[in-house]
Amino acid sequence: MRKVSREMPADWALEIMHKAPYITVSFTRADGTAYAVPLSLASADDKVWYFHCAPEGEKLDALAAHSEVCLSAVTKCAPTVGPKDGSFTLQYRSAIAFGWAELVLNEEEKIDALRIISQRFLPQHMDAFDDAIRRSLHRTAVVRITLTAAPTGKRKQYDKDGEEMKYGRME
Repeated sequence: MRKVSREMPADWALEIMHKAPYITVSFTRADGTAYAVPLSLASADDKVWYFHCAPEGEKLDALAAHSEVCLSAVTKCAPTVGPKDGSFTLQYRSAIAFGWAELVLNEEEKIDALRIISQRFLPQHMDAFDDAIRRSLHRTAVVRITLTAAPTGKRKQYDKDGEEMKYGRME
């Protein structure tokens, strides 16, 4: 990380990943070109993350060619004017993680993963989960991403006095 003064600990980065409305997953296609897409990921244990998709398409084609992926999450992103010097800048909280992705083939794990995703994004509708599974499990793919290292976090944020909060200083 170039600006070490903005680095945040791994547990902070995991919190960003759990709070982000989506996480951009970057893949490498068979021809070596990049493919990145924002997805709704969820995790029950911070090490394994899941997303669902159609059973065919760009993501799965890229995954078949290269299983290594990069995850990027951002929250509280806001353009701002630097309080001390008037510079145009951006306040943000971000996390990056790397992992290996693979298609989930076991039906029990697939259902568990879809439950984790649904509980994160639609907890108020879990009473409809079993019916949704019966209707669409056969046409839904699930991908498991296992992180290969703890995520890294980074932020640029000013305190109430206009000082940038450096070296992991909390508000």
